[in-house]
Amino acid sequence: MTERQAVRTEDAPAPFQGAPYSQAIAAGQFVFVSGQVGVRAGESQPVSASVAEQTEQALANLGAILAAAGSGLDRIVKTTVYLSSLADFAEMNEAYRRQIPDPPPARATVGAELPGEFRVEIEAVALI
Repeated sequence: MTERQAVRTEDAPAPFQGAPYSQAIAAGQFVFVSGQVGVRAGESQPVSASVAEQTEQALANLGAILAAAGSGLDRIVKTTVYLSSLADFAEMNEAYRRQIPDPPPARATVGAELPGEFRVEIEAVALI
């Protein structure tokens, strides 16, 4: 049986208000990254109201966590994107396209109720 190990970096936001989840869990050849929103480490408000800017920050957070696990955005095999409004799909998709290397990973995009002013959340599974 493969051991699992929590991944933690100060370069990405800590779990909100001490919630019981890890930034990521490494297990075997994979790292499973918890959903990341568009907030900088140490802050609690979105980087802006823009879906594009929130997407870019969420992906920067994913990148920092993946780096701490010995991985990177180029090693992602699957993402799930949660949007507070599916009307924001095109704007999110353009920002996502600019930061995710080819070939892009498998992805699902779903509408979801997100906390506060957050408009996008992204989780990922990547190879280590």
